[in-house]
Amino acid sequence: QVQLVESGGGLVQAGGSLRLSCVASGSTSGIVAMGWYRQAPGKQRELVAKTNNGGFTNYADSVKGRFTCSRDNVKNTVYLQMNSLKPEDTAVYYCNARWRYFSGRYYENDSWGEGTQVTVSS
Repeated sequence: QVQLVESGGGLVQAGGSLRLSCVASGSTSGIVAMGWYRQAPGKQRELVAKTNNGGFTNYADSVKGRFTCSRDNVKNTVYLQMNSLKPEDTAVYYCNARWRYFSGRYYENDSWGEGTQVTVSS
């Protein structure tokens, strides 16, 4: 099992910056990818950014050039640096970890943080 704890959300004005952090604990050696999703009121949860163990990172088109997802494997922590924030970025941001375990064969599961609110005002 993998547990995730997020921090760093808050209220900022448009054009400002925030840095989110997510610390993983438990069976961290089984993690194969970590990333961030977000969900605005009345909308479906969407991918923001994710990075695999090889260091490749995918970004949603809406955040490319503004957000940076990075990972510290020693600290078992993933970060989301958000710059040039827009009101459209307002959402609850969730940390995600895809991890595998062996029970006769390998299985893959997802763990999720509780979410942290990001609000961008005009």
